[in-house]
Amino acid sequence: MKILPLYLLYAAGFSLTLTRRGFRAGATPIIRETGKPPERILIVGATGGTGRELVRQALERGYSVTAFVRNPARLPIQHPQLTVKQGDVLDYASVEAAVHDQDAVVSALGHKRFFYPNRIQSDGISNILRAMKAHGVRRLICETALGLGDSVGRLGPVATLFAVPVILPFYFWDKARQEQLIAASDREWVIVRPATLNNKPARGSYRHGPEAGSFWGVPRISRADVADFMLEQLTSNTYLGRAPGLSW
Repeated sequence: MKILPLYLLYAAGFSLTLTRRGFRAGATPIIRETGKPPERILIVGATGGTGRELVRQALERGYSVTAFVRNPARLPIQHPQLTVKQGDVLDYASVEAAVHDQDAVVSALGHKRFFYPNRIQSDGISNILRAMKAHGVRRLICETALGLGDSVGRLGPVATLFAVPVILPFYFWDKARQEQLIAASDREWVIVRPATLNNKPARGSYRHGPEAGSFWGVPRISRADVADFMLEQLTSNTYLGRAPGLSW
C-alpha cells in the first residue's frame, strides 16, 4: 500500500513539471503579424497519421505542398502540386534545403521511441526554426499535445495519472522542450495541442482553445479534424503566439 502514495506523488510531480516546462499563456507577448497568405507550405512529419491528412487536405485547398519525409515510400499520395523531399529533421542541411522558398511550415513531427530519452522533437524544431529564420519564412504551425503547460490534466485522468508519467514521460518531456523553443522564437507561431488522436472521419466541428479537452473521461479528436484546424491557422491570426487545445 505504500507504493500507491509514492506513485501518485511521482505522477503529480511530473504533471507539475510539465506545467512549468510547457508553454503557458502570458509567458510571451501575443504576436499580431499580418502578411500575404501563404501559397507554398512545407509539411514536416508528412508520413505520420496527422501528416498524411495535412498533405491531403492542403492539396485540396490549393496549396503547393512540399512533404519532408525520411522514407518517400510511406507517402502514397501523388499530385501535380506535391513535391516530396527526402531528409532527416535532425540533419540541418536537409531541413534548410526543404525550407528554402516556402511561405510557411506545418509540423506534425512525432516518433515512436517512447521508452528512452531523446531530443528528436526539440532538436528537430530547433533546426526548423533556424532554417525558417535563415530564409525569412515567418509562420510555423506545430502539433504537440494536450497535457503540457497550462493544459496539464486536460487529457483526462487515465492519461494524466498513467499514460503520460509511465508510458510517455520522455516523449512529453521532449514535447515540453519543443514548446519552449517555439515560444522563444521570433516567428509567427501557433502550437496546436490535440486530445487523444484517432483515425475516424472528420466531423468538421470541434472545440478549440483553453477549454478544449477534459479533466474527466478520455477526450478525443480525429487526425482529420486536427489537420483541418492546423491548416486554418495558416491564414488566421486568432491564436498567434498561443497554444490552443483541440478536442471533440
